[in-house]
Amino acid sequence: MKVPRHLSQNPWRSPLRGPWLTSVFGAVLLVGIPVLFVTGLLSYAAYNPDLSAANDRTPGKGLLGFYLFAWPTHPYWLYRLTQGVHVTLGIVLVPVLLAKLWSVVPKLFTVPPVRSAGHALERLSLLLLVGGGLFEFLTGVLNVQLDYLFPGSFYPLHFYGAWVFTGAVAAHVALRLPRTVRALRSRDFRAELRTGTARTRPEPQDGSGLVAARPSAPTMSRRGALGMVGLGSLTLFVVTAGQSIGGPLRRTALLAPHGRPVGDGPNGFPVNKSYTAARIHAPDVDAEVWRLAVRGRGGPVSLTLDEVRRLAVHRSALPIACVEGWSTENQHWEGVRLAALAELVGHEAHEAPGVFVESAQPTGSFRAVALRGNQVRDPRSLLALRVNGADLSPDHGYPARIIVPDAPGVMNTKWVRRLTFGATGPGAGA
Repeated sequence: MKVPRHLSQNPWRSPLRGPWLTSVFGAVLLVGIPVLFVTGLLSYAAYNPDLSAANDRTPGKGLLGFYLFAWPTHPYWLYRLTQGVHVTLGIVLVPVLLAKLWSVVPKLFTVPPVRSAGHALERLSLLLLVGGGLFEFLTGVLNVQLDYLFPGSFYPLHFYGAWVFTGAVAAHVALRLPRTVRALRSRDFRAELRTGTARTRPEPQDGSGLVAARPSAPTMSRRGALGMVGLGSLTLFVVTAGQSIGGPLRRTALLAPHGRPVGDGPNGFPVNKSYTAARIHAPDVDAEVWRLAVRGRGGPVSLTLDEVRRLAVHRSALPIACVEGWSTENQHWEGVRLAALAELVGHEAHEAPGVFVESAQPTGSFRAVALRGNQVRDPRSLLALRVNGADLSPDHGYPARIIVPDAPGVMNTKWVRRLTFGATGPGAGA
């Protein structure tokens, strides 16, 4: 079949495109993507997905869950750090990803699309690389905004997508690394940063399909292109990182609308889901009728709010850190140790098992979660009744919520109504 003349020639005319510029963007992603992958896997492990069906949003993960381990409670800020890095870096790399896609767009429209078996393999890796990258970054950004426009649950989609994307990256690197190294060595980076628009010239033709056959006059230097991408990443860092770093920088976190404070006073720190958004039924959390059901080896116990308050009160200074990347500074919690509640139903505090926690939240993900024994036994793990010297507000889980060191925010269940020690689900055994 004869290829039309206008398609047989490269229609892309930017004089900036070429192996060197593409390789610079690729080198940045090659550093950033492994960090995203590892911190993402750590985030998944923190949800205890192999502990309970209530926690697990990825049925059939099989071998992809080979690395799962019992998430620690020390240091208490670990999840805050790893998830803050994951989300902030993911957003910061968006301009680099888009620039990389712009730089290789001629390759996406190569005619004919497949020339050999090796070329077909490279094209397949490129398809998975581009599609997987766009999917992972898009779903991640939407999750930060709590805009679930995609079908299905975020957790399995993002988890499986990460493996596909990372596999494509590995295959692409294996195929392209020698050429990338040669391209990076072909030009002096500092010299390019000193080259203005007037002296910018196209890269030599090398058969890569990236260099324009009929380049137009430059309107920007490579220095300008790199600076524009770098400025975009820096701007996104400034309007994102504050949600994880906290302090005065929190006010600059314009891309974290769901991680903003909810007023002043002791309860004036961020929430993801408010009392109203969770559709809590008022009678379920009315102090006069609320009961905490505690079950375990020694039989069930039902406690009124006053009875819970009369138990030994302990204090913990812990942050809340959410999968969306935002976190709080340390809040000062007061409540009953989970290990002490385990003792009420026949478990030794130092041997307390995991616990299945159920909320008054009627619908939605994580209205029930399972915690591991190490989380229950940590003396900082509380059924919290107060924060910063005041009763919990409805938005923060009144009358009682879980607070556990180094756990994702959704594991700190609000509006608690039932604790089942030694179980991983309703009616489940230890």
